[in-house]
Amino acid sequence: MRALQLVSDRDVKSVELDTPPAPAPGEVQLKVRVVALNHLDVWGWRGMAFAKREMPLTIGAEASAEVVALGEGVNGLTPGQLVSIFGARTCGTCHHCRNGRDNMCEHVAGVHGFHLGGFARELVNIPARQCVPAPPGCDDVGAALAPITFGTCEHMLFDNALLQPSETILIQAGGSGIGTAAIQLAKSIGCRVITTVGSDDKIEPAKALGADHVINYREDRFEGVVRKLTKKEGVDVVFEHVGKETWPGSMLCMKRGGRLVTCGSTSGVSADTNLMMLFQRQLRLIGSFGCRMENMVSSMDKIARGYVKPVVDTEIEFGDLATALERMESRKVFGKIIMRMS
Repeated sequence: MRALQLVSDRDVKSVELDTPPAPAPGEVQLKVRVVALNHLDVWGWRGMAFAKREMPLTIGAEASAEVVALGEGVNGLTPGQLVSIFGARTCGTCHHCRNGRDNMCEHVAGVHGFHLGGFARELVNIPARQCVPAPPGCDDVGAALAPITFGTCEHMLFDNALLQPSETILIQAGGSGIGTAAIQLAKSIGCRVITTVGSDDKIEPAKALGADHVINYREDRFEGVVRKLTKKEGVDVVFEHVGKETWPGSMLCMKRGGRLVTCGSTSGVSADTNLMMLFQRQLRLIGSFGCRMENMVSSMDKIARGYVKPVVDTEIEFGDLATALERMESRKVFGKIIMRMS
């Protein structure tokens, strides 16, 4: 079967792998349909795995698939069913897993496509518990974007930042994959949305998704514009994932008692924090990683109902991954880059 593997830093090759055997007890065999690319793939491509891994490594951390076969003891899934794949190999038995906090697993073995073999292959065997069925009305692209693109945003906005209707939110990098998802999710509950983009050609697309105000951060100091838009009060919530480049400005954009939630650091992992501002203004800084499986369920339900929609920048051919990763690294994309496997 075909697969894409990282053989060394910044070198991805198309290879032929052996077809997997019949699924073991508790496993399912999946035919992968769509793989979505993320900055997690860029980090892995650069060699920033932050943990031991062996190469060659099959890439792909976010995907949808069709159930092909069931191992012994698997219930609740049927051959031909469309599923979204939870991207971390969790234990399923620890306190967090048993209580639906899958992304807090105490014994997680790693993230597929980053530490473990990923989903950019035609067939894969995985534990059945990592499969989340897609509802009617959610297609294979929507299901592919549920684990990271929409699920991460659901967890950030609603589990962690506790975003409420009518609040004002600043979403950094609104043209990114999770930025386009966050705009729609915040707008779907009636929030006032301010977002930043890196070029003028992304302004109108961001507004079309529901953003009320769009700031080209390369042309204007976004923190100054946000202060003017909020009459110097600041926003209730900042949605961060850029890191060092935007962190100080994001801190300045929060109102007294505001919340900043972050899931990434694409421009650098270290940033200065004004501690006096933090405690005097009683700000809250919240880290967020991945999502719960329930966030995937909620995301696909919203896609199926038409409340939000996947935004696809480019659909690439199988094997053209290096070009796509370079495009992501340059921040030229608006939405997601996807690869259809079948």
